[in-house]
Amino acid sequence: MMNSKLPETKFNIAVLIDGDNAQPKLIKEIIEEVSKYGKATIRRIYGDWTSQQMNSWKSIINQHSISPIQKFSYTTGKNSTDSSLIIDAMDILHGKNIEGFCIVSSDSDYTGLAKRIREEGLFVMGIGEKKTPEAFVKSCEVFTFTENLVTKEPEKPKEKPKAETIATSGKSKSSNTSAKLSKEDLATINKAFEISLNEEEEAHISKLGANIRKIDPSFDPRSYGFKSLTKLFENLDKYEVLKNEVGGLNHPLIKAK
Repeated sequence: MMNSKLPETKFNIAVLIDGDNAQPKLIKEIIEEVSKYGKATIRRIYGDWTSQQMNSWKSIINQHSISPIQKFSYTTGKNSTDSSLIIDAMDILHGKNIEGFCIVSSDSDYTGLAKRIREEGLFVMGIGEKKTPEAFVKSCEVFTFTENLVTKEPEKPKEKPKAETIATSGKSKSSNTSAKLSKEDLATINKAFEISLNEEEEAHISKLGANIRKIDPSFDPRSYGFKSLTKLFENLDKYEVLKNEVGGLNHPLIKAK
């Protein structure tokens, strides 16, 4: 990872939204996701505001302090929003007032931009649908699928009976979770665990999470029905989650069984 800043560090982020390629109904969740990593100090959305396609954005951009950037579409099919966003991003990059970027789009045309930002040592994240090409996903330091931003009913009612079954029958608690994780996902987790180990053969969950993202920017516990990485590890048979209180707060440790 070329960026020296860890995702846990709070810094100023420019949120640049491809209005032709993003979902207005998720803007609140998008801003909240960005806030996990820093302050969304610049918020811009690009599109042809004379077209009906942008009407769904007009009623919400002021609610979230997003500045609309007009870009006329001179040709049918491919629009000019991509080039406008990219040029703006480079201007912001050279302005030296931002430490990170968030590109909201599922378009592979932003792959080169993401790479360029990382070459400058800045944090870059992407937010888009699961159909987003892998090249763009891998070019980001963190990539969040919009499908994971949709509010879902918690799976707790399903987990409680499972816990009771474990207590009585001794069955593995990870049977369902492991089935959802692909071999590639499990390999990512195992590799990240190995490089996160301390001298006590334990890994801090925060460091482990950061290393997982280095290997796979799109890895997200919400993809498997868990709100946090800790919850996911609690349901993996190979690992054990240890309580670790520091200053009155719990910073879980992960240990192999």
